[in-house]
Amino acid sequence: MSKHVLVSAEQTHFVRDHCLCLAAQRAARALSRRFDDAFRGFGITSGQFSLLNALNRPAPPSISSVANLLAMDRTSLTANLKPLQRDGLVRMEADPVDRRIRRLALTDLGKQVLAQAMPVWTSVHCDIDMNLASGPASGDTLRSGLAALL
Repeated sequence: MSKHVLVSAEQTHFVRDHCLCLAAQRAARALSRRFDDAFRGFGITSGQFSLLNALNRPAPPSISSVANLLAMDRTSLTANLKPLQRDGLVRMEADPVDRRIRRLALTDLGKQVLAQAMPVWTSVHCDIDMNLASGPASGDTLRSGLAALL
């Protein structure tokens, strides 16, 4: 039988206090909850808002380009699109030139929900930026640091 090496409480606490991945996950969950609460009246989540916003383009983007923008795999994106399609906010259509490519577009209802949710996003986002400005780093510094990880 091999002897199991245990992780000490000190190591566990060090990881808790220094792990960038854990800190980013915790912050992402807290931000998502805050925006989820703000968007509840529109029947969408923070992730759905981001997806609707990503589709707000002059020409319908491909699934691959949206997945790339949102740093998601195509399977996860497709799963996240299903409730938006079911609720009539997004439609998927074949590309007119290459029928193998699927393009995504906001419906009129999707555009309306996004337009109604945008002022709420702006307000909540402004509050968050103001809170960050009173701390050791600004929102711009945080965004730059996060972008460097991509």
